[in-house]
Amino acid sequence: MAEIKNTAIETFLDALASNQATPGGGSAAAIVGAMGAALVSMVCNLTIGKKKYADVEAEMKEVLAKAEDLRHRLTGMIQDDVKAFDTVMGAYGMPKETDADKAKRDQAIQVALKEATEVPVRCCRLAREVIDLALRASEKGNLNVISDAGVGVLAAYAALRSAALNVFINTKMIADKSFVDAKLKELDGLLAGAEAATEKAYGIVKGKVS
Repeated sequence: MAEIKNTAIETFLDALASNQATPGGGSAAAIVGAMGAALVSMVCNLTIGKKKYADVEAEMKEVLAKAEDLRHRLTGMIQDDVKAFDTVMGAYGMPKETDADKAKRDQAIQVALKEATEVPVRCCRLAREVIDLALRASEKGNLNVISDAGVGVLAAYAALRSAALNVFINTKMIADKSFVDAKLKELDGLLAGAEAATEKAYGIVKGKVS
């Protein structure tokens, strides 16, 4: 398949719905997070340059720059997830006829599982940042498009929690306890407060559009 980020949405969704293992939930989490960042960018773009919002223009420019960086990084992770999963499958497919084969295969599986864990952890980090940016956009963005800040924060939260599931499932199969503990501790930190920030942004937006 061509680089996923360069394919049409319908093509991507067809691939997602197919009987192939990739792209899967990890890629979906990344693109949902990227969509959240894109919506934050849109709110900023439609706030910047408006006289009514001149007092928040500098902040909105800052939020826009960060949101665009996150959008591009999350979009790149769509393919990263596919590569990581394919590497895991390749490791599981290695020969296991002899003890040496088995040892080599087991080592390759563990290395691949660690990378397959790093990818969704990175996705969680980025999605958490998008949540914080969406909160700022919901507080100070153009009222005419403020509902999009609400959609953006919900998308980012969905991306965070979705990517977290891939961290949980992969760490169950990793033998390196120190690695697992470190990743789960970081994940707990990323999840902590995310729901409250999301609900705060959603409440702000709902209050403005109701």
